[in-house]
Amino acid sequence: MRCITGTFIILFVTTVHGLISNSPKPIPHDAWPDRFPAKDHCSRCGLCETSFVSEVTSSCAFLGKGMSGIDEMELAVHGRKTYDDLGDVPRLGEQIIDETRYGVHFDDQPIQLAKGSIDGSQWSGVVSSIAISMLEEGLVDAVVCIASKDEDIGESSNVSWSEPVPIVAKTVEDVLRGRGVKPALAPSLAVLDEIKNDEEIERLLFCGVGCAVQAFRSIQSKLGLKKVYVLGTNCVDNSPTSNAARSFIKDGVGVDPAITLGYEFMQDFRVHVKTGGEGDIQYEKLPYFCLPGTIAKQSIAKSCLTCYDYTNRLADVVVGYMASPLEGDMDKSLQTITIRNARGKEMAQTALSNRRIQRFGDAKGKGAHEEFTKSTLLSDSIILELLGDEVPSKGMPKLVGEIFAFVIEKLSPKGLNFGKYSIDYHLLRNYLYSVHTWGQEKADVMLPRYARNIVQQYCEKDDTILELIRKLDSKKK
Repeated sequence: MRCITGTFIILFVTTVHGLISNSPKPIPHDAWPDRFPAKDHCSRCGLCETSFVSEVTSSCAFLGKGMSGIDEMELAVHGRKTYDDLGDVPRLGEQIIDETRYGVHFDDQPIQLAKGSIDGSQWSGVVSSIAISMLEEGLVDAVVCIASKDEDIGESSNVSWSEPVPIVAKTVEDVLRGRGVKPALAPSLAVLDEIKNDEEIERLLFCGVGCAVQAFRSIQSKLGLKKVYVLGTNCVDNSPTSNAARSFIKDGVGVDPAITLGYEFMQDFRVHVKTGGEGDIQYEKLPYFCLPGTIAKQSIAKSCLTCYDYTNRLADVVVGYMASPLEGDMDKSLQTITIRNARGKEMAQTALSNRRIQRFGDAKGKGAHEEFTKSTLLSDSIILELLGDEVPSKGMPKLVGEIFAFVIEKLSPKGLNFGKYSIDYHLLRNYLYSVHTWGQEKADVMLPRYARNIVQQYCEKDDTILELIRKLDSKKK
């Protein structure tokens, strides 16, 4: 009897040990990028830093079929895919709803212009306002958002604008820690195990950028939640690290990172850097043309150079600024809200009802964007380097750059059409980078349908883009 009992205990212990040793092991945060599956093209979304690392091959936006997975996921998330044929796209007066570029619109609702009401935000606080409203109304138990690293939590001192830290916010005060745009790769999903193990969280609002949202959508059913909302933001060209973001501000723009609160690439073809402190906000502005061409390579993460989800296609509602009119400084300008489904409508309406955001009508657009897209692409320093051409190490003198920015702003597309220009330029640049990195065959596998349509449109209109693709593909071969 003792022998049987002893054998049973040994078998039991061995089995448990085996289960434990074979369980998914999160990858340490500081092992990025070498130990992460996507290596240099990992966007550091945080998934691999949790037990959900076992889902990475089917969830990661930069492995396997990559962002082409969005095509089918749109149907599951929104109940339909985007309009493929422009002949099927509804019109709102003279305005066409361009879902090829902006994604699904719920009930054919146009993109809205809005402002928030939160001081200390990068803009006016539309994202924070929606998140706070959802908490205040008891529609969610927690909000996942990105705060800045705070070396002295509770005292709000030594906050670094460039160092993103994911938090599970359960109070308004927690959400307010997430104010401001963090310009470096952010591990939003690193809190997944915390969410799954917290019995108090049954209804969740997840805030994130496109690549993180795609991974989150892939595993959200495994979190055991009763209700999930996703609030997305437009996103492009993040820095790979906090140090890279600070170097861009210091070496590229010439502003002290120690007094910087945030920055954006704006519709007036200038970098706007917000500086100062509470009650004493100032802006430093530098034309794009004054930036050294060599600054781009070190300042843009490689994952961002292979991304096709600028507009966050899988979020319920998306907040951005690229399609809005520029009215002064960031904190006085309008932002855009794109509602993709009924959950997104509920989120926006909750913030409106609570008077935390104000709506200012529909977004409009004017001006052709295709030629601006092509000229920007052909002069892009990333593309020049891929082709083996010389990249300027110095930008234009400030006065000359200001003249260029003034003239180009006057001639450039506006509103929604400026947004189309920005979307097309980044999509084409990233496709060319992918062709150079992996070859056209693999690049095409990872290309979502809507992105393929845009590439095809430019290739059919102009042999220049087609020749670039062929040249870069032949270099890879």
